[in-house]
Amino acid sequence: MRRIIAILFIGVLLVSCGRKTAGKAVCNNQFTTDVLLKTTPVKDQGRSDLCWDYAMLATMETEHLMQGDSVNLSPDYVARRLIEEQADRLYLTHRGTVSLRGVAPMLLRLINTYGLNHYDAFHCDSTTDYHVICRKVMQMARGSITLNQFNQRMGELLDREIHAAIPRVYMLGAVYTPLEFAHSVCRPGEYTAYTSFTHHPFGEPFALEVPDNRYGDTFMNVPIDSLMNIIINNVRHGHPVCWEGDVTEDGFSFQQGTADIDEPIPLGEVQEERQREFEHHLTTDDHCMEIVGIAHNKESQPYFIMKNSWGSCNPYHGFMYVSFDYVRMKTIAIVAHSL
Repeated sequence: MRRIIAILFIGVLLVSCGRKTAGKAVCNNQFTTDVLLKTTPVKDQGRSDLCWDYAMLATMETEHLMQGDSVNLSPDYVARRLIEEQADRLYLTHRGTVSLRGVAPMLLRLINTYGLNHYDAFHCDSTTDYHVICRKVMQMARGSITLNQFNQRMGELLDREIHAAIPRVYMLGAVYTPLEFAHSVCRPGEYTAYTSFTHHPFGEPFALEVPDNRYGDTFMNVPIDSLMNIIINNVRHGHPVCWEGDVTEDGFSFQQGTADIDEPIPLGEVQEERQREFEHHLTTDDHCMEIVGIAHNKESQPYFIMKNSWGSCNPYHGFMYVSFDYVRMKTIAIVAHSL
């Protein structure tokens, strides 16, 4: 029955990685924290498809906080630049759409191309409807006579609906271009993307075949035990991890702040079962969060502490406790600091 429900809901959940319908927050779980990294305040992605943007930037923020630095980065700046990038291509080719869906490594490419901005200087509220903005941009592309006319009209729309373009970033008395600021936050090669599936050889990178990997980003393929060790070792050494995976399971509840597998798979069978569920579309690429800690429950079962981007209205103020069993089975990919 759990598998049937998952299939029925895949089509709905793939529309957006935004927050599910809120319910009454009831949770009887008691957790003991083993490791907890520093974080910036929990944000709310609203109805947007920007979980990959929020989670990867949150990972960078924690990385700097753990080094004694402080940055709070703007997901909306990245979203605007991605819309502009797609819009020019749409106008010139008359093909494709404007979409904000993506995978976490996309963020690394975007900031290396367009830079970053600070959250306090560039953000809009969670009621901003990016789906409507993308539709308006596509309509403008079809209705404009020249590329210059289109860019002017689109710029006015994005200024009004998101935030006016800012050519400089002011930070602690220094002035940067957005690209200079991005390079000060994230060095090339600082992060590595990993996945774990058997239809490609282990030890080699490949372009992960999920719908949101629209730019063919590559992930190093490793056994699932190695992937788990990468997460654990990073967190225990003070480095956060960006997690990407399936949230369609009955055991995943933002309202309760927990995610558990109903029927844990024996460790020796996990790799095979992961592959089977991926190939049967029972494990899907739905959502991204930042892993910031490790805890255990009263039965000593281990959990990862994850920072979500659906606001703070759950028992753990926007954080979630996701069991190791859930992460083993339902991880699509991670992006981790290159130790």
